[in-house]
Amino acid sequence: MADRMAAEGWRDAGYEFICIDDCWMAPTRDKQGRLQADPQRFPGGIRKLADYVHSKGLKLGIYSDVGNKTCAGFPGSYNYYELDAQTFASWGVDLLKFDGCNSDSLELLAEGYRRMSLALNKTGRSIVYSCEWPFYLRPVQQPNYTEIKQYCNHWRNFYDVYDSWSSIKSILDWTALHQDTIVKIAGPGGWNDPDMLVIGNFGLSWDQSVTQMAMWAIMAAPLFMSNDLRHISPEAKCLLQNKDVIAINQDPLGKQGYQLDKNFQLWERPLSGRAYAVAVLNHQEIGGPQNFTFSLTLLGNGLACNPACSILQVLPASRDWGVYSWISSLSVEVNPTGTVLLKVLPL
Repeated sequence: MADRMAAEGWRDAGYEFICIDDCWMAPTRDKQGRLQADPQRFPGGIRKLADYVHSKGLKLGIYSDVGNKTCAGFPGSYNYYELDAQTFASWGVDLLKFDGCNSDSLELLAEGYRRMSLALNKTGRSIVYSCEWPFYLRPVQQPNYTEIKQYCNHWRNFYDVYDSWSSIKSILDWTALHQDTIVKIAGPGGWNDPDMLVIGNFGLSWDQSVTQMAMWAIMAAPLFMSNDLRHISPEAKCLLQNKDVIAINQDPLGKQGYQLDKNFQLWERPLSGRAYAVAVLNHQEIGGPQNFTFSLTLLGNGLACNPACSILQVLPASRDWGVYSWISSLSVEVNPTGTVLLKVLPL
């Protein structure tokens, strides 16, 4: 995967981390209590792998868990936070995904997430810290996002993504339902993570793939692909490497977008330079393309197109829509389960 990322334009498009998830470990720690890689799957160990990944101009991510065991039953980091952080740093790891399985209480869960954050910082190595903290809290209590952002770089709020439209739809529905509590906290240094991009697998149609890419850009989501780059269609590759969508996703203002209208799904995201990204999502699953018409006064509290703006279509294909005035209406044709992503630039 690292070879593919370097050779086939992924790194140049901005994808820089290659991340190992659960099950990389040996079933026990070594005599010094340190985590060790499965000797069959990683015969050279993680340090050697990290060196190789770095030689390709990429960064390595790894996985551990706040509790006694990982979700798949391998050794967890409970009571080993400092040692594990030092181990990861000594291996040259650049990102830690820290899961929340097998913690005995919510107090220990929160304490573990805080302690690992401090331990990572103490190593002196820059390591992105990806948490599942709010997801494991949510069934019982409302997460304190101010505290979570103080310790984590991004955090999962909802169930794992699956390679299916129903999964993507449930993530978007959940996000819209909770936007009043989660949108305002997102910004440089800390992001809501709706989980991985599954574009390039088997479960999504083309329109649904466009929807995931467009909506992850609107949500200011970390873009992590879960796919096999050896078996990806040219269309999926083109979509995932679309520089205009990635530019919206990575906009330096760092504000997360939100839903404006739920009858047909109209979302907007404020961008730097007083621009806006706008997504129109057709959540019908039957029938043909539908026309959605809305007034431009809806966007940016009436300011996005005041007194005039130019509109560029980014997805499903690049197109210049021309200049509009503040009181214009826009009519957008969208396929079922598809999304049209627009960029509105002030004039």
